[in-house]
Amino acid sequence: MISYQTILSFLILSVLLISCNSKEEQTSTYSTQPNIVIIYLDDLGYGDVSAYGATEIQTPNIDRLASEGVMFTDGHASSATCTPSRYALLTGVYPWRNKDAKILPGTAPLIIDTAQITIPKMLKEQGYYTGVVGKWHLGLGTGHVNWNEHVSPGPNEIGFDYSYIMAATQDRVPTVYLENGLVDGLDPNDPIEIDYQKNFEGEPTGLDNPELTTMEWHHGHNNSIVNGIPRIGFMKGAEKAKWSDINMADHFLEKAQNYVKQHKNEPFFLYYALQQPHVPRTPNPRFVGKTDLGPRGDVIVEADWCIGEFMKTLEEEGILENTLIIFSSDNGPVLNDGYYDDAVERIGDHDQNGGLRGGKYSLFEAGTRVPFITYWKGKIEPIKSDALVCQLDILASLAKLTGVEVSSTDSQDLLDVLTGTSTKGREELVLEASTRTAFRKENWLMIPPYNGPAVAAHVNIELGNSPELQLYDLSSDLGQQKNLAKDNPEKLNEMIRDYKEIVGAQNLEVEELELK
Repeated sequence: MISYQTILSFLILSVLLISCNSKEEQTSTYSTQPNIVIIYLDDLGYGDVSAYGATEIQTPNIDRLASEGVMFTDGHASSATCTPSRYALLTGVYPWRNKDAKILPGTAPLIIDTAQITIPKMLKEQGYYTGVVGKWHLGLGTGHVNWNEHVSPGPNEIGFDYSYIMAATQDRVPTVYLENGLVDGLDPNDPIEIDYQKNFEGEPTGLDNPELTTMEWHHGHNNSIVNGIPRIGFMKGAEKAKWSDINMADHFLEKAQNYVKQHKNEPFFLYYALQQPHVPRTPNPRFVGKTDLGPRGDVIVEADWCIGEFMKTLEEEGILENTLIIFSSDNGPVLNDGYYDDAVERIGDHDQNGGLRGGKYSLFEAGTRVPFITYWKGKIEPIKSDALVCQLDILASLAKLTGVEVSSTDSQDLLDVLTGTSTKGREELVLEASTRTAFRKENWLMIPPYNGPAVAAHVNIELGNSPELQLYDLSSDLGQQKNLAKDNPEKLNEMIRDYKEIVGAQNLEVEELELK
């Protein structure tokens, strides 16, 4: 007869073996080389996705990622504007540490040091083929670019094996695509010329020739006219190379799909940076009228369709189960950002902020809190997570996933959080908007005093600026309506001390911030 002690020993051993196997399986999952795709939208707000509460826009393909992956309710871009967020995403470094990480003209030099660690460089060293398709806006060259020759340094010099990009934004010149540093389709007999200071003689502009435009500019966008749209900056030549605005989404999608098909038999990384819903909003005719919100709503639906088609490609090529997808946006939403396109007039019941205060350019939550989703079929269990996470942490987390050791001051390894096995996110986070910073600690947000304008006049968005210190408890006041700075001096002083420890040495405004 088997003794009680023998049975007990057997049970204990079985539990230990199951536990060890579970840990080995998790380690095995983390040590594989899955394909990695970052899908990055431009100016998509927290409330612009139906999974996050939108009722006037339906986004079934993004919703699928959210319902089958980890949907973060407190996920953040590093900045409330595009270039800084993209810099932080790729480098794992706070953008306010780099004085050049600000909204760039189309002729700005590359702001990522070619010796700097980046996500593509890190993954390339691990045997990944790395690519970027879509919006770049991190500068190109050294500041004196001849667009008729190979443009360098650029994406290829900071770790991307393949790049197919627009140089800056859809509303800025040059309005051409670049493939691995060369303007796609450029006719050498029709050279391209770019200038951000003065126009070329005889070239029409939105300011002087409004009769030639098909989209009316509201502020700032009144220079060279391309495809009937007045842009920022002046451009001449390259007629055959100019992009088609209404076909841009399709064009980038095709490039992303081809990239997947060509590299499906090796581990790959793809940074797929869609241009929607940034201005000018130019939906393909197939999507015009898909919402009641005008072009802004229509391009969000268009972007959702692109994501669905991209997902189909992963499925058809048999690699969806071996692909980690990270979905997010570079900053919060804006309605009127330079053109009259009915975004304000037709907003109706849609709340692009999802109940948050502020928007693009703002230190309030709507500036940086954005849709943030991770999806990995068969590896990630569906969960809605309230963990505080930031795009800044993707670099360190992917390093852990692929077995790389990186030394980073700012990026934190949150792989368990991103894969849904933990809900313990960041404790602290410094957020940025137009070179100003604010501080999150758990559910508290502190905004230092500032005497600048309270509202961005052109876009009518609250910036979070006030001559008074601001302190908000987001656990009970997500809309940031009650400033608790005077009511809770103990918490305020704690926030100031922790904030200064991170930022103070680099910011005179912060150094002068005193305890209350």
